[in-house]
Amino acid sequence: MTEPNNSVLVLICILFVSTASFVYFCRKKSRSHRLPPGPSGWPIFGNMFNLGKMPHQTLASLREKYGPVIWLRLGSIDTMVILSSRVAADFFKNQDLNFAERTITDLMRSHDYYKGSIALAPYGTYWRVSRRLLTVDMLVTKRLNETAPIRRKCVDKMLTWIGEAASVDKVRPGEGIHLARFVFLMAFNLLGNLMLSRDLLDPDSKVGSEFFMAMTGLMEWSGHVTIADLFPWLWWLDPQGLRRKMDRDMGKAMRIASDFVRERIEEKKIGGHDDQRDFMDVLLEFKGNGKDEPAKLSEKQIKTLILEIFLAGAETSSSTVEWALTELLRDPDSMVKVQAELSQVVGSNRKVQETDIDQLPYLQAVVKETLRLHPPIPFLVPRRAMGNTVFMGYDIPENTQVFVNTWAIGRDPDVWEDPMAFKPERFIGSNLDYKGQHYGFIPFGSGRRMCAGIPLAHRVLHLALSSLLHEFNWEFDGRIDAKTIDMRDRVGVTMRKYVPLLVVPKRRAM
Repeated sequence: MTEPNNSVLVLICILFVSTASFVYFCRKKSRSHRLPPGPSGWPIFGNMFNLGKMPHQTLASLREKYGPVIWLRLGSIDTMVILSSRVAADFFKNQDLNFAERTITDLMRSHDYYKGSIALAPYGTYWRVSRRLLTVDMLVTKRLNETAPIRRKCVDKMLTWIGEAASVDKVRPGEGIHLARFVFLMAFNLLGNLMLSRDLLDPDSKVGSEFFMAMTGLMEWSGHVTIADLFPWLWWLDPQGLRRKMDRDMGKAMRIASDFVRERIEEKKIGGHDDQRDFMDVLLEFKGNGKDEPAKLSEKQIKTLILEIFLAGAETSSSTVEWALTELLRDPDSMVKVQAELSQVVGSNRKVQETDIDQLPYLQAVVKETLRLHPPIPFLVPRRAMGNTVFMGYDIPENTQVFVNTWAIGRDPDVWEDPMAFKPERFIGSNLDYKGQHYGFIPFGSGRRMCAGIPLAHRVLHLALSSLLHEFNWEFDGRIDAKTIDMRDRVGVTMRKYVPLLVVPKRRAM
């Protein structure tokens, strides 16, 4: 008798697990929990096939039938989805602590990344320490003011790259450049300067290039869902090859980050690097209170925090600027207004500075309106119920994951007039901001676990976009029609344009 091959064994295992799952879910369904309404799902797979290619939009469309809070089963994972500002307000005001944990995807377990991440770490002492380091020691106003010249230098370099790429000897008339790529490279270099006091993308930096390639790999793989996310007991399967790719790039990024840390430690031993204190120094110099806090951060924790800041910062900045310029090019009146404001406040004899931002209300309104329509992470980072709880009159089981659909909330007709239209004017004279207190506008989240990097993101987004608009006039690539431009999005680490924006920059005559 011949032995079964590996494919047959895998099929047998899948059938066995599937049968067991079916029995389990049938029993589970018979429980007396009062769950939120939602579409009925398939045996085993649940509502996986209800998500579509753009799940934030697909789920938003279910509100009309099922209401502002819906229930899904994604494989074996119980999932609650919040679709309105009213429900979001109840969630963050009254239930924040009950849902303070995170859902950890299979790929984020690579090299134990999630344990050192501020966004993903278990709610507890390490999370509080690391978040305090970021918000109190790294991103306080005094520190941000001191590092303003670094951001200006990196933005200037981006403008030079764009000017060179768009020169007549490099492109055909009417042919556009890939804007988001240049903004991404700027943001990556900016974070390298803030964290490590070095240009990572210097043409002569081999290590910087390797680090950049590894990090772009992590951003690519992180946006995918694996079999193990839907059926945790099938963690040993990797049919997409995603875990293998993630382990490879995470390992490479961790090794390079480790070299950065050890290099800095050696510099400090011989008295070097005393003239400039960067984020790396803050992490290395941390001393706990000796009670419930660690005496210092481990090298593994420092490496992870470095990687997290790159993952969160570079992609968010580039995607938001790309969407902002797309919307402005589709709405010439708004483009005229924001460039006129820049000309009036900044003038023609100098560059935009961060100190100008407060004097540019229309620019701020453009950024806010872009974030309303195109939040960087449309479901935020999923929360997880720490125990059985009652929410909005429903019985929510422990470990339920929660998607807060900020894309749907930003289009909530109960809050926004003409919600699908790009209208920066709606923010003029309004005190609405994205700091987590206005629940109809939470692109960076709210509550305990909202994004800690908002102060830096605020400065980078406004400085980058205003500099691009002040330095250049912009047109769509000659092959693009403003009325028919593809406005679809794709969800990865952030919500990017499905078809990258191609634009033609022309120096402004001022």
